[in-house]
Amino acid sequence: MSNFSGQVAVVTGGAQGIGRAVAEELRRGGARVALWDMDEGLCNACAEDMGEGTLSQTVDVSDWASVEAATAATLAAAGRIDIVVNSAGIAGANATVEDYPVEHFAEVVSINLLGTFHVNKAIVPAMRQQGYGRIVNIASIAGKDGNPNASAYSASKAGVIGFTKSLGKELAGEDIAVNCVTPAAARTRIFDQMTQEHIDFMLSKIPRGRFLELDEAAAMITWLCTKENSFTTGGVFDLSGGRATY
Repeated sequence: MSNFSGQVAVVTGGAQGIGRAVAEELRRGGARVALWDMDEGLCNACAEDMGEGTLSQTVDVSDWASVEAATAATLAAAGRIDIVVNSAGIAGANATVEDYPVEHFAEVVSINLLGTFHVNKAIVPAMRQQGYGRIVNIASIAGKDGNPNASAYSASKAGVIGFTKSLGKELAGEDIAVNCVTPAAARTRIFDQMTQEHIDFMLSKIPRGRFLELDEAAAMITWLCTKENSFTTGGVFDLSGGRATY
């Protein structure tokens, strides 16, 4: 297990799914964790489960003012932010492009892509001031392949990949690593937003023949948050079960 003693980690979408698995792993490694999530009740309960010192913030990552306020509150409570894992996101509807509701497409992009931008923009200044940071943005294999009937999700996650590469180059001269991961599907509450037909399609594309386990995702993501990850930046790490072809 990596040693995160003395470090402060922000995990968006940290009350459930991959975010919670990562938050728990960072906590076990000694980090003080700040959970940022839209679900206030679930976020508070998760923070209580994780123990004393865990912070809980109700945050809408698509809202710049909300992210600014959460950043200020976390810095005031913890004094620094060393690690950011951006896991907040939604799947969106399963529909063809011609049938996709315009306002819903915008909502998916606002949360998944603009939300990632907001969180990175808000926290990078604190990392630059302290001369250290590790950022991991959660993209998706759909951002590489493009899933049919999931254009908003695929496009938003492709944007996260491009954004990560850009920011990684901007900060390459400092000890701030910015990477992303591209998971295949994992059984989380995000499945509630999908049709069974789409879930079956995603499974059919995974050569390992099963969905990603949360602890498998947490293991890779957590390593990207370590001090030992001192060279790779702007990178894309696959968790696709063999689906990725590039």
